[in-house]
Amino acid sequence: MAKTFNYTTFSNFVTLQRGFDLPKQDREPGVFPVVASTSVQDYHIEYKVKPPGVVTGRSGSLGSVQYLEKPFWPLNTTLWVKDFKGNDPKFVFYLLQTLGLERYNSGAGVPTLNRNHLDGLDVAIPPLPTQRKIAATLSAYDDLVENNLRRIKILEEMAQNLYREWFVKFCFPGHKQVRFVDSPLGRIPEGWEVKAMPDAVTVRPALPVPKNGQIPFVAMGSLSENSMLICEIEYRPKASGARFQNGDTLFARITPCLENGKTGFVQFLPTDNTVACGSTELIVLRSKTVCPEYVYLMARSELFRDNAIKSMSGATGRQRVREECFDQFLLAQPPDAILERFQMTTRLQFEMIHSLNYRNQTLRRTCDLLLLRLISGEVDVSELDIAVPEEAGA
Repeated sequence: MAKTFNYTTFSNFVTLQRGFDLPKQDREPGVFPVVASTSVQDYHIEYKVKPPGVVTGRSGSLGSVQYLEKPFWPLNTTLWVKDFKGNDPKFVFYLLQTLGLERYNSGAGVPTLNRNHLDGLDVAIPPLPTQRKIAATLSAYDDLVENNLRRIKILEEMAQNLYREWFVKFCFPGHKQVRFVDSPLGRIPEGWEVKAMPDAVTVRPALPVPKNGQIPFVAMGSLSENSMLICEIEYRPKASGARFQNGDTLFARITPCLENGKTGFVQFLPTDNTVACGSTELIVLRSKTVCPEYVYLMARSELFRDNAIKSMSGATGRQRVREECFDQFLLAQPPDAILERFQMTTRLQFEMIHSLNYRNQTLRRTCDLLLLRLISGEVDVSELDIAVPEEAGA
């Protein structure tokens, strides 16, 4: 550890405060984040805490730490830093990530973090200038990740907009020269074929799984909200649940995952022949007469999701999509030339999203390793010439 680090107790480092009640029925749409234990849950017209803010989970989910740069409302399931006691807020954010806060669970049923249990914990703290250099170094990695995430979001929106223009509004290249005819879907371009979805897309394709070796497994929690990205791949010795390959779409069939937009596109497997497994609550969709990109973007469309949601049945809070709803879902399949042109564009977008996501995984692994070494003082940056932002109010 660097000689400049000094030991102190957690209570002398920062003061944590419990968040505030704000039931959903009392929230009014606004610009201020409503912060839950792991993420921003909503936005409200009022705030409770001025930035910068550091928030961690108090009840339910423990261990996640969030940094806020705008006024926010921390919910009562969180703890927020009320007093930074002269320490750099961003450094506090990074140090809390290394403490393994989930270890301090004091709840018999629901995981609960009692802030009083942390007060006597010993922590090693460098001087403020070094804190800022550590924070600036780690923030550079976070900024790269956030920039890549913004690019991923833009690419997904571009692909979804292209799908809507070509296959919902029928504003594809050359559409003004095409005659439109009546169909069960309304007016569609002449030469396009109306199909029931099972004739164009295979639902839950049958796949053999190797009997030996570790099999990639995707849990429901590995699907991103409102994104195609799939993260945190597990490996299991036995096959179970849904089975899929590269190019398949994973459609969450259960509440609240469906409402949260959990629909993934598989492109992480080492080869297109590799078979992976996933949660039994995932419905696998595979292209048959359309391209894989079309299937994913169709599954993201409002018409498709509304049709699935209307079919849901089961106990309140645990309803599931009934697969029969796909039998009656109609789509207009274009001629091969239009579909090939669409795939050429969207495949490049999907591949770029996959590449950016891979870069982010590498950046996060590097940052995690560097985080531990910087916070412990194993890597000393106190004498390095590192540009730091202007001092933030604490």
